[in-house]
Amino acid sequence: MKTWELISIVLSALVAGMFYGPWAALSRSLNTFEPEVFLAIVDRMNRNMAPVMTVLMPAAFLSIVPVLFLSYPAQPRTFYLTLAGFVFFLSALLVTMFVEVPIVEEIVTWKVDTLPANWQQLRDRWRRFHVLRVVAGLASLVFLLAGAIF
Repeated sequence: MKTWELISIVLSALVAGMFYGPWAALSRSLNTFEPEVFLAIVDRMNRNMAPVMTVLMPAAFLSIVPVLFLSYPAQPRTFYLTLAGFVFFLSALLVTMFVEVPIVEEIVTWKVDTLPANWQQLRDRWRRFHVLRVVAGLASLVFLLAGAIF
């Protein structure tokens, strides 16, 4: 079980870092960029992060499952803390799949001269959900760590 805990923590830390890093570096300032800069940033982030996250997120999510099976019922504290981490990770995954990715897929088709009238509202919606995803990803990591430690 310790091996699976380590794997799930390392993979979840990588995912949480992929959420937190762009938020800390760019997302808080996206509304200050001119459209051409905004589009370039979203395009570059998408091309760099999408291939990695397409593999990393499912791997991290699935790596939590063996810890749940191995800790139940022998280690209830580990089980429930890991389950909380699993639920937070699931919420981050669902936000990614059903809100963030569709918005990014739309944004990468835009050109400066053909921006939709509501482009700023879509950008701001992405930013709000990204904060939710950052919080869920970090909470997941904290609960997985707590489950392994306590």
